[in-house]
Amino acid sequence: QVRLVESGGGSVQAGGSLTLSCAYTYSNNYMGWFRQAPGKEREGVAARHTGGTTYYADSVKGRFTISRDNAKRTVYLQMNSLKPEDTAMYYCAAGRVNFSPLAVAEYNFWGQGTQVTVSS
Repeated sequence: QVRLVESGGGSVQAGGSLTLSCAYTYSNNYMGWFRQAPGKEREGVAARHTGGTTYYADSVKGRFTISRDNAKRTVYLQMNSLKPEDTAMYYCAAGRVNFSPLAVAEYNFWGQGTQVTVSS
């Protein structure tokens, strides 16, 4: 059974940090983190190829870091210097990406999400 379970969300003040975790029973050539704010489309935040190459949305470059611990079957998203505009539900996903590592359509397995709220 494919399961992706996110954890680590919460409320933090602007400038603070959070680390999200995604425990997975299934992975593919890419694992990614996505987010969706109320009234907005889901967007790619960060993705990591099994070989280690990483991709980031421009809005989070230099602030977010995606990493993976194969032994623990967990993918992480370290988020620093958080801003109110980072407030969203964050989702972990696995997919066999062909073209765009940050594209929602490339991923076919999703977690249930974890809420991140950043206050000013």
